[in-house]
Amino acid sequence: MYQLTALVTLLAVLFYFFTSINVSRARARTGIKVPATSGHPDFERAFRIQMNTLEWMPIFLPSLWLFALYIGDAIAAAIGVVWIIGRIAYFVGYTQSAAKRGPGFLIQSVAAIALWVGALGAVVRSLV
Repeated sequence: MYQLTALVTLLAVLFYFFTSINVSRARARTGIKVPATSGHPDFERAFRIQMNTLEWMPIFLPSLWLFALYIGDAIAAAIGVVWIIGRIAYFVGYTQSAAKRGPGFLIQSVAAIALWVGALGAVVRSLV
């Protein structure tokens, strides 16, 4: 079974849900009405945090699960937790200023790439 990877998947989805709630709160706080996606820097940063998280989910989730299947549950989950930590750091930094989003982005992108490269290597190895 892949309980740890499942738990990390659920935590990642929970974090994404949190970013959605944050966008809704930013709309209320700044007066940005649906369907607008611009108009106040605080709202725009909240929106970009959510959208960037969404953009990375299709890279992260399949890579996480393929890594878990071909390499192992515990190590996939550990790297997945690093991805979530990176997303949280991205959230905190970007909420303060767009210029502060870099460290979190670097952490999560390295974790996602490690999962993808590891999964790719393991799949290719299994073919030969």
